Amino acid sequence: MTLRYESHELALAVADLLARPDDPGLPMRQPWWRQSLALGVPGIALLHVELAAAGLRPWQRAHDWLAAATGGPVTTGPDSHPFHGAPALAHVLTCAATQQPGAYARALDDFDRAIAADARRRVAAAQARIDVGELPALAEFDAIRGLAGVGSYLLRRAPDGEALAAVLGYLVRLAQPLRAGSEVLPGWWTGSGPSGRADSRFPGGHGNNGMAHGIAGPLAVLALAALRGIVVDGQTASIAAICAWLDRWRHDSTTGPLWPYWITRPQLRADRAEAHRAQRPSWCYGTAGLARAQQVAALALNDPVRRAGAEDALVRALADPRQLAATTDASLCHGHAGLAHIAHRVAADALPDTAERLRTSVLRLLGTLDPRDAGPRGTAAALLAAGPGLLEGAAGVALAALSCSNAAAPASSWDACLLTAPPAYPLT
Repeated sequence: MTLRYESHELALAVADLLARPDDPGLPMRQPWWRQSLALGVPGIALLHVELAAAGLRPWQRAHDWLAAATGGPVTTGPDSHPFHGAPALAHVLTCAATQQPGAYARALDDFDRAIAADARRRVAAAQARIDVGELPALAEFDAIRGLAGVGSYLLRRAPDGEALAAVLGYLVRLAQPLRAGSEVLPGWWTGSGPSGRADSRFPGGHGNNGMAHGIAGPLAVLALAALRGIVVDGQTASIAAICAWLDRWRHDSTTGPLWPYWITRPQLRADRAEAHRAQRPSWCYGTAGLARAQQVAALALNDPVRRAGAEDALVRALADPRQLAATTDASLCHGHAGLAHIAHRVAADALPDTAERLRTSVLRLLGTLDPRDAGPRGTAAALLAAGPGLLEGAAGVALAALSCSNAAAPASSWDACLLTAPPAYPLT
């Protein structure tokens, strides 16, 4: 199954249905809406920025949505994070400024100062926590709320700055073992459940492997920085240590390698855990996100065996009927659009034979976005019923469809917030 039209036409149809931020059907009066990259205005603005950069729609639409995002007080400091407040808005403005040099310079300078100061505060708190032997919260280090996401932004905007060096130094230390009572745990082991809250189903906490909330996010940031020649003491060893952890828990099934979403304390003690064979291979958790993180890590380590293994893992996951059947929606976060986008990104950096197989999978995955052959407009309307946002809504699906098309903006880095952007994405 493939789309019967160019995938960028779906992106255009979604954007046209989301042309105006003052549309009365949108929750503009909700406090979270204006600052949420995951669900609200910044994610929609990102779609309009990408279409404008590709010359497919006017910049005025992008400016209107950016004005809506920045038209009120912006959350900074402890209540902000990569997907809410200053870092979220700064990411979108940075994408716009990459295509329009000099635009939004004053706002970005203000955001940069606030984000760098907050990064230093977060790192200091995290280092103090490690010093006394406490376990971290997921929100301390993950891609969505934590220092992995902050590090991705700093890598783009201030690669030579002290704040990024501090974040990388912290991520290096995060990868080192931490003693908790009589046991030695991975440094990213958290005492909570995967939700970030106490959970009786996870006695003794868990070690999270995912890209969104687990150790794959720090792995990707450490590797992306190394590929740009930005290396702090212990960084290469930490990349290798995280890869060794993933190797330890890889389950080699008949349909390819699988990784558990997380490891529980009893599984750690038993040194045994198997991934569920029908788990979805998504960005947030699963083979797609882990394959991309390990591919970039392999490039950083100059490890051709790991590179080939990571790329093959994604090829095989996308050919596994059980894993694909577990993928039941269109979303960027954990649906077919996200799989297509990651397959497209991995293919761009893959060995030639593997790249061709992945591109075939991309076409098939794009076809699942329009199972009833409703056309771009009908499919866009159906996607909007699930919400307009980036991670689980129509804007994210549209961005993925656009990125997989020949009409995408060159050297785009809109997905730097997902830690899946090309290793050579442009600095600003």
